Amino acid sequence: MNEQQEIAQLREELERANYEYYVLDQPTMSDFAFDRKLRRLEELEAAHPELATPDSPTRRVGGKAAEGFEEVVHRMPLESLQDVFSLEELEEFDQRVRESVEGAVYDVEPKVDGLSVALEYENGVFVRGATRGDGRVGEDVTENLRTIRSIPMRLPEALPRLIVRGEVFMPRSVFARLNEERELRGQPLFANPRNAAAGSLRQLDPKIAAQRRLDILVFNIQYVEGKTFTEHVETLDYLKSQRFRVIPHTICGSIAQCGGRIRAIGDGREEFDFDIDGAVIKVNSLSDRETLGSTAKFPRWAAAYKYPPEQKPSRVLDIVVQVGRTGVLTPKAVVEPVRLAGTTVTNATLHNQDFITEKDVRVGDTVLVQKAGEIIPEIVSVLKERRPEGTTPYFLPGRCPVCGSPVVRDEDGAALRCTGAECPAQLLRHLVHFASRDAMDIEGLGPAAVENLVSAGLLKAPGDLYHLRAEDVEPLDRMGKKSAENLIAAIDKSRQNDLSRLLFAFGIRQVGQKAAQVLARQFGSLDALAEAGAEALTAVPDIGAITAESLTAWFRDPQSRHLIETLKEAGVNMESRAQPVGDQLAGLTFVLTGELTAFTRKEAGERIQALGGKVSGSVSKKTSYVVAGESAGSKLRKAQELGVPVLDETAFQALLEGKRQG
Repeated sequence: MNEQQEIAQLREELERANYEYYVLDQPTMSDFAFDRKLRRLEELEAAHPELATPDSPTRRVGGKAAEGFEEVVHRMPLESLQDVFSLEELEEFDQRVRESVEGAVYDVEPKVDGLSVALEYENGVFVRGATRGDGRVGEDVTENLRTIRSIPMRLPEALPRLIVRGEVFMPRSVFARLNEERELRGQPLFANPRNAAAGSLRQLDPKIAAQRRLDILVFNIQYVEGKTFTEHVETLDYLKSQRFRVIPHTICGSIAQCGGRIRAIGDGREEFDFDIDGAVIKVNSLSDRETLGSTAKFPRWAAAYKYPPEQKPSRVLDIVVQVGRTGVLTPKAVVEPVRLAGTTVTNATLHNQDFITEKDVRVGDTVLVQKAGEIIPEIVSVLKERRPEGTTPYFLPGRCPVCGSPVVRDEDGAALRCTGAECPAQLLRHLVHFASRDAMDIEGLGPAAVENLVSAGLLKAPGDLYHLRAEDVEPLDRMGKKSAENLIAAIDKSRQNDLSRLLFAFGIRQVGQKAAQVLARQFGSLDALAEAGAEALTAVPDIGAITAESLTAWFRDPQSRHLIETLKEAGVNMESRAQPVGDQLAGLTFVLTGELTAFTRKEAGERIQALGGKVSGSVSKKTSYVVAGESAGSKLRKAQELGVPVLDETAFQALLEGKRQG
């Protein structure tokens, strides 16, 4: 077998394995074997770039980051559906259909709450994918769609042209894990799986999209050459034979049967690993669809049934407060068990103090409970006519119920947050942030490794990191001798970090990376900073009264003092080694685009800021310079259109060295 034949064989084996794992849920190839075959294919394609193709399984890990998305005009419009909100409205839809066609048969499907896309194939090869957009014009997100393992890159039957429509979604299990990781990193949480899927599919960097583990269910053939169909169900069977993951569907001979199926989908919605926002009813006959046609907005042959939110009364038995990984206090109402949307509800979120005060929720109240977005139980209102005597308004505690530290209200929201530096509820979050790249930069200590160490009882505070031994870590899952030795070496190396990194690693409110650098350079040591009063702090450029108060409060807390002492005993550096900075780029705004060779964009941005300049993400008339590396795209074009000076990497380095451009 020559190398070209081996490449072809590996691609077929890997695509078959993807299909079995992600579509059939019946894997026959082990993860180890898959990884070895994928690595071999990567090696062969690297050695023979002329044999690399867009449909290769190696493209699923994500290509180069884009600077923007190109517009795509859909060959066939991706229409939206007319909503119906009751069985009576559904019967009216049926009557309108039967006025034009006889003996209508329907197909009923769950309506996936995701992002609609069109997938285009030429001669059986996936060539382009686009978002729905306004139905006629969408965005080209081909590279991100390649990362979805359930989308086949090459079809068994090579039709000249095929366009299919599907709904990209984030599985609930993936969504839960993603938000857990974002919470540990201190990033904003996604509101729901649809929001997460949309944000992931529109990432300019496909590698990020690949990490999000999106999925898709296809539900329609938009356009086809080389094959004819008479029924919708026939098209779905064909798509299934072509290795697509197809929407679950049921044929119904009457609108009454449709109503029964809609109720069954609603009652079983918790069994899906994807969110639904209704059910779709479609005429099965394709010729009937042509007869019915479309209005200016909707097809006349389909409708979307939207489930009304189910509400039931229940009594509030208690209000309990949970402390999340970021220290936010979240109140929860414990209610008498009540059946809602197919599940038994025993508690409901109260969001925050503002919500409790606005609704005036008290222990003992009878309240109306519903599932927000059909998932999260929440209180809609209080039935005050049923309020018993003796109830009192509820207020969240002023101290953390876990560690006893004071709680503070976020300046930009309604959340109350624990300030404890060693609060057990925030342990994972504190450790992940402490070890992160911009903080202590401990390589190999990401969220998974932190959870591993905490679960094993090896870490109870950041100071414990510096007492770990390789022999303690080696037996843990996914470790081994070499990984354990590398981790201990990385931890040991972090002892010598500059004070600015340690200060940022503490996670003090209002003290970001830039403020930490300014404070470390100004005060020189952690002891000097800890002794500084509000007046000395606010005298530092860019440090305001709120940041000063946050710092002094943090240093007063016994948990903070204990953390500092344990780190001192472990030999962690508490001094600043920062060199004085210049201001030669003061007043200048830079935009970075393309790939730089001497340093990363982040490093280039830090160099600019260290010399007093600013970095922006978009080009405008106020931009001083655009720094263009290799493969620069739309930002370079806009700079040229606006007449903004453009620097190549050589000119940029000269500017950093003090040779100002004219």
